[in-house]
Amino acid sequence: MHKRRNQGVLLVNVREGMSHLVLTIGPAHTLRQAARMMAARHIGAAVVIDQEHAGIGILTERDILNSVAAGEDPDAELAAQHRTEELTYASPDWSLEDAAAAMVRGGFRHLIVVEGHDVAGLLSMRDIVRCWTSTPAAQPEPAVTPA
Repeated sequence: MHKRRNQGVLLVNVREGMSHLVLTIGPAHTLRQAARMMAARHIGAAVVIDQEHAGIGILTERDILNSVAAGEDPDAELAAQHRTEELTYASPDWSLEDAAAAMVRGGFRHLIVVEGHDVAGLLSMRDIVRCWTSTPAAQPEPAVTPA
């Protein structure tokens, strides 16, 4: 990971922190199918691509949880019915600070990273925390035990 310093602070770009392998599903996948694919990959979101509908969406673990909590059948409910379509997209060149600020402002935990017209990756709060905690300044001091 390439890190730059700006006024003593380590800066990391979204490109360096994002997941490059993105689970993409179609709008006709059921919530159970989506949940199984997400669980198998240990991820919390899938990009929903509909060839008949312009734009892309995102289906998150929270979308699935809300549906199940509402008593809906995960074998009957479709990704198309629960995806979020009004998205904030990140540029791979954004700093992680900019991405985190966008997530806090928008109240979401995942950003689809777009380069040109293509999905380049997915950035989650977990990715940001992983990057920030791998920096020497973010490592906790070792505990000192009295002798």
